[in-house]
Amino acid sequence: MRPVAKVHIGLVGHARLHRVYFPDTWLRRQKDRPHPLPNTVTFWRFTARSSPGQGTIFDPDKLKQDIVALEETMRAPGFWDDQSQAQEVSMRYSRVRNRLEDFEHLAVQFDDLEAFLEMADEAAVGEEVPADLAEEIARLSEDVGSILERLEEQRLFTGEFDAGDAIVSIHPGAGGTESQDWAEMLLRMYLRWAQDRGFTVELNEASEGEEAGIKSVTFTVHGDNAYGLLSTERGVHRLVRMSPFDAAARRHTSFASVDVTPLVDGEVHVDIDEKDLRIETYRSTGAGGQHVNKTDSAVRITHLPTKTVVQCQNERSQIQNREVAMRMLRSKLLLLEHEKREQEMAREKGEQKEIAWGSQIRSYVLAPYTLVKDHRTNYEKGNVDAVLDGAIDEFIREYVWQRSTGKLGGC
Repeated sequence: MRPVAKVHIGLVGHARLHRVYFPDTWLRRQKDRPHPLPNTVTFWRFTARSSPGQGTIFDPDKLKQDIVALEETMRAPGFWDDQSQAQEVSMRYSRVRNRLEDFEHLAVQFDDLEAFLEMADEAAVGEEVPADLAEEIARLSEDVGSILERLEEQRLFTGEFDAGDAIVSIHPGAGGTESQDWAEMLLRMYLRWAQDRGFTVELNEASEGEEAGIKSVTFTVHGDNAYGLLSTERGVHRLVRMSPFDAAARRHTSFASVDVTPLVDGEVHVDIDEKDLRIETYRSTGAGGQHVNKTDSAVRITHLPTKTVVQCQNERSQIQNREVAMRMLRSKLLLLEHEKREQEMAREKGEQKEIAWGSQIRSYVLAPYTLVKDHRTNYEKGNVDAVLDGAIDEFIREYVWQRSTGKLGGC
């Protein structure tokens, strides 16, 4: 077992020093961080109040108050009369409860880790720690490190829409069946990732390919920082593999684009002139209820000035599909306006912003070797199967960290 790593953690005015077995990837990053996250951990453990100049990710007392207030709202008569509003409140309640549980779990794990470290100090012979204690310390440190990584995400997500839900669209590039199959593989990857995160997913629209895969798919992801996390996936994803559709078993390269938009709150107002819209209806495709493939319930809306297209076919009626599609359109137009403002501010400051929209961000190579590489951060992983099964958190965290420290793109 490698030597104990010394990680400084402290409370404002009460500095402490702990010896913690943190994962190598965690330790490697600490030396470059101006404010290592463990400082915040002790802050959470010993006080629930924020101090001047230091932000609080978790305030347990405030979270408990929010839970009580939301429970009262949910018990109120007529709460379920407005299904849309009730759903939003229920999701907010779930998020607040999850945050409180994360804090409580971290406190317990940290206490256990401290206790085992003290036992290791007493039981150590020279530099050697008994195997059973070393094993338990390694397990606990991995748990704590994993929680810290998740909590650090919340510290770094400060954008206007980062904390909210996300609308994700996947479109295959040129290449027919190959690219359509790759788009479906990406869909499966994100659904697995969302499931592992405990997020909920709603399928808004999906068009199947003629032979395999999908021509397009749009889904909404509900969860803490869903947009902040998934916005890092926006761009073109490249796959290199031996084609299962080629009789000669030749190597093929396929592309698919991922577009991510924040889901704006129903109360957010966006000016949309009805004359600027082209609304089309068509028959839903795929498995579904008795109305699927029998009535023109699916809706496609095109915003002519910006050429923005949204569509929805998952709801049972045309009216419901139109409402969902309009909400998706408002979200996209709001994001476009937000990006336009940021670009104008960047020009005024003389800054050169990263060009991410539509750029190739990551390659997934299955042959002649196996490797997944993010071209923005140069972070790579050899276990392609695990990544395609949804293990993309390390890529997301590396991107967010490099962006927050100004190192993204070799800055």
